[in-house]
Amino acid sequence: MQFTPATKPTFYFIGVTTGKSSIIKVFPKWAEYLVLGDVEIKGIDLVPHDTAENYRATVEFLKNDPLSLGALVTTHKLDLFQACRDMFDVIDPHAELMTETSCLSKRDGKLICHAKDPISSGLALDGFLPDNHFADTGAEVFSMGAGGSTIALTWHLMQKSRGANRPSRIVVTNRSAPRLDHIREIHEQLDSGIPCDYVVAATAADNDAAMASLKPGSVVINATGLGKDAPGSPLTFDGTFPQNGIVWELNYRGDLVFLEQAEEQKDAKSLQVEDGWTYFIYGWTQVIAEVFDVEIPTSGPVFDEISHIAAEATGRA
Repeated sequence: MQFTPATKPTFYFIGVTTGKSSIIKVFPKWAEYLVLGDVEIKGIDLVPHDTAENYRATVEFLKNDPLSLGALVTTHKLDLFQACRDMFDVIDPHAELMTETSCLSKRDGKLICHAKDPISSGLALDGFLPDNHFADTGAEVFSMGAGGSTIALTWHLMQKSRGANRPSRIVVTNRSAPRLDHIREIHEQLDSGIPCDYVVAATAADNDAAMASLKPGSVVINATGLGKDAPGSPLTFDGTFPQNGIVWELNYRGDLVFLEQAEEQKDAKSLQVEDGWTYFIYGWTQVIAEVFDVEIPTSGPVFDEISHIAAEATGRA
């Protein structure tokens, strides 16, 4: 891989189709509002489950280029961490536990690896869940995809500090077994007492079957990347969502077939359907705050203005 040294302070986005992300339009507006100075954002596109050589080349460049300040990592959170763990000078506790990184920053010449998703996914999830949803309904959580997002959001929901407001069961599916073994190990370390099922779902019909067992009010999450990084949905159009369920599509762009499937059943099943827009806002602002060493509140007038700026820049306002 070939990298060009930055000529001004530069923030990177490591993903798959970074040029299509709203952040390309949003970041310059946020940088102006947050008074970050003359900075820019650049995307680095890698294929899903890329080679260790490409991940290491990317991190080597970021680590040694003086004006490259850091990066947000999506899609590659687990693979990049595994390939580059020895290259990080500091690994934060969340990243250590989850063996993933969603944020790379620099301080005092050291490259720091962070996992910000437990914070950002928790903020987004709690922002739309009804108060005491799990305590009041006994609902379960079904997350398709055993990557970094599911690790983070299940970690958040398993915290004993939530008291009775935790899922009665968590079901995680993935197309292959190794990622399921990995998330099982993390859940066992948490010792939450919440029953968990780990299901190899090689086909969309397998996910349909897993979803069919859910209690009313359960939360169904597409954390596979399908609909954004690749076309399609982890479900078929025959899959049946739980009555009074809450459906969360982590993506906010792409063909969003999963979102279309949920909307088709919204009235009949009394579904609450959410896309990934607030997750996008929290995910990016948490990383920007870390990389640029600025404080960005997670609620209140400043956060509302940041959200408004993003909506205006992308035509969602």
